[in-house]
Amino acid sequence: MKVISQIKLPVEKEMELFEKKFFESMSSKVALLNRITHYIVNRKGKQMRPMFVFLVAKMVSDGSVNERTYRGASVIELIHTATLVHDDVVDDSNRRRGFFSINALWKNKIAVLVGDYLLSKGLLLSIDNNDFDLLKIISVAVKEMSEGELLQIEKARRLDITETVYYDIIRQKTATLIAACCSLGAASVKPESREIAKMRRFGELIGMAFQIKDDLFDYGTQKIGKPTGIDIKEQKMTLPLIYVLNTVSKKEKDWVINSIKNHNKDRKRVREIIDFVREKGGLDYAVKRMKEFQREALIILEGYPDSPYKSSLELMVNYVIERKK
Repeated sequence: MKVISQIKLPVEKEMELFEKKFFESMSSKVALLNRITHYIVNRKGKQMRPMFVFLVAKMVSDGSVNERTYRGASVIELIHTATLVHDDVVDDSNRRRGFFSINALWKNKIAVLVGDYLLSKGLLLSIDNNDFDLLKIISVAVKEMSEGELLQIEKARRLDITETVYYDIIRQKTATLIAACCSLGAASVKPESREIAKMRRFGELIGMAFQIKDDLFDYGTQKIGKPTGIDIKEQKMTLPLIYVLNTVSKKEKDWVINSIKNHNKDRKRVREIIDFVREKGGLDYAVKRMKEFQREALIILEGYPDSPYKSSLELMVNYVIERKK
């Protein structure tokens, strides 16, 4: 059995019902919008985010979920989908999970409007049901994701990023959405409880490990649907590179920075940077830090009694750093 299917097992019924509710939450009176949202739903990914919502809700409440849990999962998926649609426009990307992106098929203007529509649908789903606590969790995540992306763009121009700033960027850009999923799950069944902050931290740690793993793929040789060296070409400062820039001689550092600034389209030079970062221990250091985040996340789970939901979350934490793509 595939790992994702194994993780999903204790919430399989909830996920089936969620899919129906999620599709309903997207519906519109505009035929073009319905055609596009239908296209989106039929090309869904692993749906890890709603899975987090249901697994956390069931773990902290001895196996029960409610309508708020379903709404929380729908809101997070609506917001996540909106950000992906907008990201493809920002990145001028024509593909998403092997399929044509919305902007490739319907052009940028429609893609931006569809992203806006999904975002507002998510917010209204919370407001119409007075889920103001859930809405706050989501709104903080959207704000932080935007700040994280802009901070990364600002720093990429100057290439002066420190390890601390890097963690700020990935916490906001990636980890905040997973943190929102986990705190939403807890808040949906145990409003105003201490579990909400605890699960937020748990999700944040997983998100940090997840992003470092993504950064490591840029230096790998595995076929993951994304060519290696793409981060270097886009002048993105990732942890292996930051570590090396902070530990090598000034001459070597100048060579790396000059290569990234002025030769980032030269395939041979990009390959040389990748090899240099490997040789200088950049990957080993990133793996070490990733495993520290993983360990911290697993320690949080130790405080909960054994259950199929806890086992699935442990599996998820391990999958995040062991996945092949």
